[in-house]
Amino acid sequence: MSSLSTPGTGGPEPLLLLLDPAARQTDGESVRIAKDVLCGGADVKVAYPESPSELDRMLSHRGRRRPVVIGSDLALQRVLQALHRQRELGADPVGMVPVGRAEELATARALGVPGEPVRAARAVLSGAPRTFDLLVDDGGGVALGGVRITGGGARRPVGRTGGWRSLWAKLAAAEQANALTPDTADHSPRVRVEADGRLLADVHRPVRLVQLTLPGAGRADPAGTGVLEVVVSAQGALVRVRAASVSVVGRGFGYEADGHSVGPVRARTWTVHPGAWGLLLPAA
Repeated sequence: MSSLSTPGTGGPEPLLLLLDPAARQTDGESVRIAKDVLCGGADVKVAYPESPSELDRMLSHRGRRRPVVIGSDLALQRVLQALHRQRELGADPVGMVPVGRAEELATARALGVPGEPVRAARAVLSGAPRTFDLLVDDGGGVALGGVRITGGGARRPVGRTGGWRSLWAKLAAAEQANALTPDTADHSPRVRVEADGRLLADVHRPVRLVQLTLPGAGRADPAGTGVLEVVVSAQGALVRVRAASVSVVGRGFGYEADGHSVGPVRARTWTVHPGAWGLLLPAA
């Protein structure tokens, strides 16, 4: 069961503060500090959603209040997904105070959200909105940074710590290493991959990796083109293209959206929505 309270003072931009229960367990002190800063500078309603249905209800009844997330990348993703379902994603920029383990905040760092709770809270109160693209799938899911498909027997050549800029070099090195040391039991998925209608891989050749990445962690292209980087790695082949939409079809495959597991599914299409959402960041 959730609780709702209103401990703030009057302010020009009323806020709906959504506290991720996991954040309170991970770092209750940072949560308290951020809440104190926000409540001291705005009219704040504090909510503790404990289920997706409660989150939907709180967002749909927020009135003029701007959503602010205190939690991990996954907490932000869930709020954006709920707003997308309600067709209110672009109505108002959201705020975020990242709280969680380092590996749970990689997307927040890439987006430019301050890691320190006081600075992040101040950005919510006095920062400027920046527009970002969003990756939306035909199952209703969203991704802020990217999607990846790998097989159980495939090696994972890419880690978060190196950043997306080195993706191509890492994939090439991993492909060479895999060719020298082939898998004895390759569980790589057999899928058909199309990018803007162009065939990149088919079921006759197992793929080691399908990677869809929003450049700049989803930062909107100034020209509004709304494209993503697509990398497909198969035995003896490596393809890289840019596209606005990617479709994957197979007998059953799982994938990761922003590092979180989804599936298995038989088919999925991802489409870039340019400038779909706004995030409050420190003013330049």
